[in-house]
Amino acid sequence: MQSAIHQLRQTSPALFVAALVVVVLHLALGGRYDLFRDELYFIVCGQHPAFGYVDQPPAVPLMAASLYKLGLGAWGLRLPTAIAAGALVWLAMRFVRLLGGEGLALGLAGLACAIAPMLMGLVATLNTSAFDPLAWTAIAYLLVKAGREGDDRALIFAGLVAGLSLEIKYSMVFWMLGLTVGLVAMPERRILLRPAFWIGAGLAALIALPSFLWQYVHGFPFLELGAAAKGKNADTALLPFVTNQLFVMNPALAPIWIAGLIAPFVTKPLRDLRFLVIAALVVVVIVRLGHGKDYYLAPLYPTLFVIGAVALAPSVHRRAGKVLATAGVTAAVAFSALAAPMALPILSPPALEAYIHRLGIAPQQQERSFKGTTLPQVMADQLGWHDFVRQVEVAWNRIPASERAATAIKVDNYGEAAALDLYGTGLPPAVSGHNQYYLWGLRGQNPINVLSVQDDVEAMRPYCEHVTLLGKTWSRYAMSFENGKVIALCRGVRPPLRVLWPQLKLYS
Repeated sequence: MQSAIHQLRQTSPALFVAALVVVVLHLALGGRYDLFRDELYFIVCGQHPAFGYVDQPPAVPLMAASLYKLGLGAWGLRLPTAIAAGALVWLAMRFVRLLGGEGLALGLAGLACAIAPMLMGLVATLNTSAFDPLAWTAIAYLLVKAGREGDDRALIFAGLVAGLSLEIKYSMVFWMLGLTVGLVAMPERRILLRPAFWIGAGLAALIALPSFLWQYVHGFPFLELGAAAKGKNADTALLPFVTNQLFVMNPALAPIWIAGLIAPFVTKPLRDLRFLVIAALVVVVIVRLGHGKDYYLAPLYPTLFVIGAVALAPSVHRRAGKVLATAGVTAAVAFSALAAPMALPILSPPALEAYIHRLGIAPQQQERSFKGTTLPQVMADQLGWHDFVRQVEVAWNRIPASERAATAIKVDNYGEAAALDLYGTGLPPAVSGHNQYYLWGLRGQNPINVLSVQDDVEAMRPYCEHVTLLGKTWSRYAMSFENGKVIALCRGVRPPLRVLWPQLKLYS
């Protein structure tokens, strides 16, 4: 009973109000653009239920397909991520209270988690990374709670969160590895000796087992995909990478997370949090060695914001501290307000293009193929899909009706294939060698001809008796590599597509 009263006191209405405001703001913007490339793909994957997929565990695809059935469009798919954004703010403030912080510390941590541009952008669409900041922060909170309060239930709940997160995205393994290294290196290693820790670990393994078994049965395609991604991602030097981290997380918020990295080693009341800093550094090393994208580190920041806010808040009691804090918060809000249109669909595409040019900045290119794209990827990948489908439909309808039954539509990537599957009218199921589409093969078709969407018509000729160019792709604000592709009919594929299929495999 006393424990329940204590929990109730910790959860003030202000925390819920702050979280609710964040949820409402994200929902207000959730339907302004179209579905994101990966959302289209997730929906189609979820329409083919499985314990796993080539490039992710099953939770998000199954969620996407279920939400899509509601008929609420992009807005409906983004309900879970909007809730995750609000829940992160609430959890961060709960974490601050666990560390003994109040007042200003609560506000700093909650504000940082709400307005950091990268964290805003992660939840703009339904994607596997959107839930990482919440999950990673929850596990950090529960481990600290277990250490400070001796709460064994927290260790079991940490295992539950880890298991569920592993069914969303495999990157949770990096955080689990980092935390293990951090715990072993610090006196908090005693947590590893508690039976509840191993119960939680067993629970996490049990929840993640179906997806692991699916990967095992299919030869661990995710590992093959990860190796390919290392070459696909832009190889950004360390200094530009760090500079970009400062930018995407808001430079004015940097003193908070930097304090979060340092304080556990210099402030006695926070010494038991050193294992979290070590864990974060381990993840940074893993991401850098793997040529990871900037958002791979995003889940680390909320925990660092919490620690930093608790460490910095006491210094604000002095007059100079209050002036600096006021100036810092003002600068942080102003910067995030300027950056928000590049993270959330606030502006129309033409207005956003003009806005980016006016500011004179461009988002860091995360993949080599992104070069030349007008808008940030989170926006560009929500645009142009209906144009693409219409252009393919026009080409399809130019094929004589008598030939269509023996013709398949082949595209380069899962975004194109999923757009055709979801938005196309009168088209056969799209085929592609990209990721999960490769495992689905020809989808019940045995075509003689192929309507192919690809970069170069000349590359088709050795495989066709006759090639007819029927169109090209174009949409003003789509990803640059989606524009200028040829839509061509390959009559008399040689050898047959079923024989060529193994050569089309593309895990990336």
